[in-house]
Amino acid sequence: MRAQKPWLSLINKIKLIVMVVITVCLWAVFIAVQVPWMQGIVVWLAAITLATFIVSVSCATLEQGLDALELGLQNFKDGEFANQLTYQRADQLGWLCTLYNQTAEQLRREKQWIHQRELMLDKVLESSPQALLLINSNGVVVFSNLSARDLVMSNTRIEGLHLNQALEHAPAELQQAIGSAQDGLFNILNTSEEVQTWHLSTGQFLLNNQHHKLFILKQLTRELNRQEVAVWKKVIRIISHELNNSLGPMSSMLHSGKILSQGLNEPRLQRVFATIEERIKHLTAFVQGYGKFAKLPPPKLELIDWQSLINELAQQWQFVAPDSVPSSACYADNMQLQQLLINLLKNAHESGSCADKICLTIETQGRGVIVSVTDGGQGMSEQVMANALIPFYSTKATGSGLGLALCREIVEAHHGYLSLHNIYQQTEVVGLQVKIFLPCSDLPTQQCDSQV
Repeated sequence: MRAQKPWLSLINKIKLIVMVVITVCLWAVFIAVQVPWMQGIVVWLAAITLATFIVSVSCATLEQGLDALELGLQNFKDGEFANQLTYQRADQLGWLCTLYNQTAEQLRREKQWIHQRELMLDKVLESSPQALLLINSNGVVVFSNLSARDLVMSNTRIEGLHLNQALEHAPAELQQAIGSAQDGLFNILNTSEEVQTWHLSTGQFLLNNQHHKLFILKQLTRELNRQEVAVWKKVIRIISHELNNSLGPMSSMLHSGKILSQGLNEPRLQRVFATIEERIKHLTAFVQGYGKFAKLPPPKLELIDWQSLINELAQQWQFVAPDSVPSSACYADNMQLQQLLINLLKNAHESGSCADKICLTIETQGRGVIVSVTDGGQGMSEQVMANALIPFYSTKATGSGLGLALCREIVEAHHGYLSLHNIYQQTEVVGLQVKIFLPCSDLPTQQCDSQV
């Protein structure tokens, strides 16, 4: 409720009291000594004028201080704490003004600190990878961050819109999950035909005496993939350990058997030994291949020379090279990147595609590089595409199921992502495209120092 300024100020009240006291005293004296009424009026007016003048002069400093306090409190009311009072007299009012100035300075510092914290909080919330939606009791969006606007496919701010309007262009799975308002996991098929796993958590609280609901959506696709790969690596290490424990004695016994059978002229025995040796070599290569996946070292970042990399790949595989390469600096592990592209080009040739249909493209996109390998093969069915990146999964009779899994591991070690897309001509699949996004981050300072 807004306070109203009283019509009679303190100084005017003092003047009125003085006038009343003088009037009562003078008329009592006039009555006692029987002063003529004309003279009494003149004396009374002179006394009133003199008293008013004396009170005005005496209370001028008091009025100045009170006006200063009034102005300062008006500033407080408007949330302005930067102004200071200039009343500096050594009296009680001066002490009040000094106390006011000290309070204003403290409030100004606290306001500045709170403002900085609000800016920091707003920056954190706006740039958070988690999608945040705050809805009031009327179902209107009062806050959304950038991730939330991207998730609901909105190019503009959605504050002030009803939740149903804000979700109008959002995926149906997201609308259903938010509509149920229950914590849990759900999947979204994005525009790149990738299945993303999201976790929704909700909360309710009072804000400005009004009930609000907060939706927090976190993408778990990468985390689930990381956990899945970690489990597979553990299984691979156990299998590799057991196989190595058996292959060592088998190789030793095979060598001993060859020595003991040197005097025997038995061709069938030689074929048995040759078969066993061939299978031991195959199992050894098998174990080494899986061990390479399970123990992939962290990438050693260096500046990538795309043209040199393309020339090296062209010596091993036939493909249509890109017309141009990105000019922006990109840091990655050159050996791992080369192994990644070798695997993809090998798969493209094994897809049954003609060599002139296999294309490698490299282009800049945002703060990263998109590397694509396209072939003219038969593409992938939904079931194969859903399992293609899982270790051990292969549709080839002699495949190890490690090629694409190793590619994904290399890409994610560089904080990028890999995706598979069928190429359609009308309704017929005419090929497969593998897309890789690599962020073009600067080389870390500590790594630069170590390389220097």
